[in-house]
Amino acid sequence: MSRRVVRQSKFRHVFGQPVKADQMFEDIRVSKVTWDSSFCAVNPKFLAIIVESGGGGAFMVLPLAKSGRVDKNFPLVTGHTAPVLDIDWCPHNDNVIASASEDTTVMVWQIPDYVPMRNMTEPIVTLEGHSKRVGILTWHPTARNILLSAGGDCVIILWNVGTGEALLTLDDLHTDLIYNVCWNRSGSLFVTTCKDKHLRIIDPRQHLVVAERVAPHEGMRPMRAVFTRDGLVFTTGFTRMSQRELGLWDPKNLEEPIALQEMDTSNGVLLPFYDPDSSIVYLCGKGDSSIRYFEITDEAPYVHYLSTYSSKEPQRGMGFMPKRGLDVSKCEIARFYKLHERKCEPIVMTVPRKSDLFQDDLYPDTPGPEPALEADEWLSGKDSEPILISLRDGYVPVKNRELKVTKKNILDSRPPTGPRRSQSTCDANFSNSALQELLEEIRSLRQTVQTHEKRIADLENKLCQFTNGTD
Repeated sequence: MSRRVVRQSKFRHVFGQPVKADQMFEDIRVSKVTWDSSFCAVNPKFLAIIVESGGGGAFMVLPLAKSGRVDKNFPLVTGHTAPVLDIDWCPHNDNVIASASEDTTVMVWQIPDYVPMRNMTEPIVTLEGHSKRVGILTWHPTARNILLSAGGDCVIILWNVGTGEALLTLDDLHTDLIYNVCWNRSGSLFVTTCKDKHLRIIDPRQHLVVAERVAPHEGMRPMRAVFTRDGLVFTTGFTRMSQRELGLWDPKNLEEPIALQEMDTSNGVLLPFYDPDSSIVYLCGKGDSSIRYFEITDEAPYVHYLSTYSSKEPQRGMGFMPKRGLDVSKCEIARFYKLHERKCEPIVMTVPRKSDLFQDDLYPDTPGPEPALEADEWLSGKDSEPILISLRDGYVPVKNRELKVTKKNILDSRPPTGPRRSQSTCDANFSNSALQELLEEIRSLRQTVQTHEKRIADLENKLCQFTNGTD
C-alpha cells in the first residue's frame, strides 16, 4: 500500500499535556465497579465522578473551579441503593445529570450552583422500568428532556424526563447484553453494540432495525460504536486473535468496511470519544496509560493516525469536555479528565499556533445548550440539526435553570365525586397549639439528625486512622 510521506492536516501536530498539580482533583476514591463505562462526566460547569460508597451507590459533583485536594466529607449524591454504573450530563441544562445503577433505577438530579452542605438524597425524578441493572445512559442530542437508558434486561427505554414517563420501550430488538448506545447528530437514529456480536442501527420511533451487521469485529470481547458527523459509524473491537481493532462503516452498506485497522494486543476495551467539529476520534483504553487519536477524512485510508499521548499511570476512566467548555484563546481542541485510583487529572489537547487571534478553522460553530425540538415534536416524527453557537467570544455557562417535572395524574381527568371542601374549612380545624407541637417535633428531629451525623463523622475519622495505622 503506497503512502504519502506527509499528509496535509491542521491537526497533524496536536499534542496532549497534563495540567499542573494544583489544577488536579485529589483524594477521590474512584469506583472499583467492574463495568466498562467511563465513570466520569464533565460539562462547562461541573465534574462528576462515580465514587466508592458504603451502603449504596454514589457519585461526586465538583465545580470545575474547585481543584486541589477534595475534603473527605465533601457531600455526595447518594440516592441509589446499589453501585452507580453510569452518569451523563444533560446537553441542554448544565445543572441536570442522570445516573444509572445496579438497583435497576435511573435518577435525574438538579445540581445547585453552590456546594451543598450535606449529601443529596432526593432526585427530581426516579425512572423505574428496567428489571435488571441499568448500565447505559445517553441524552438525546437535539430534543429537550429525552433520556435513553439500556439495562441488563436487554431493553432500551426512552424517557421524557419532564413528565417522568417512558415514551418508547424497545424490548425485542436485542438478544443479549447491550455494550453501548450512541445517537447520530440529529437524533433520528442510534447505533448499538451487543454481546451477540451484532452492530445495529435503530430507528426508535419506527421500532425498527434499519441496518445490521454480524461480527464487525470477530473477537468475543466488547465492541464500541459511535456515529460520525457525516453519518458513518466508527467501531472499536477485537480480532479473533484478541488484537484491538478499529473500523469505519457506511450504514447503507455494512457488508464491507470503509476501513479496518489492527492496533495492538491488550485486554482493555477502547472507549471512543468523537469530536464532530474536527472529525478527530480519541481512543482511551481502560487500564491503558495512553490516548491515541485519529482523524477521519474522505481520503484513503479514511482513518488517519495522528499521534499518541502517553503517561505512566493507567486510567480507570475518562471524561470528555464538550467543545463549549474549552479555552479557545489557547487553541485547545479537546480536554480529558483522566481518572486515577485516587485523583482526577485534566489533560489538554492543543493545536500549536503562533497567533493569539481566534482561529476560525479550529472552532466552527458548535452545538449550544438550547434544544432544537420539544419531546412531543420529536416523538411525532420531526428531526432537527443541533442549534449551533459561535465560540469567538468564548462560552459563558448560563445560570441554574430549574428542571420542572410535571407528572400526569389519572385523577385529573375524572370529575369530582362529591361537594368540594374549601381550603379555609380545613385550616380552621388545625389549631395553633397543634401547629406549635408539630414545629417542636421537627426541631427535635433535626437536632437528633445533626447529632447522629456528627457521631458518624467522628467514627469514620477513627476508622480511617485505624486503617491507616494497620496498613
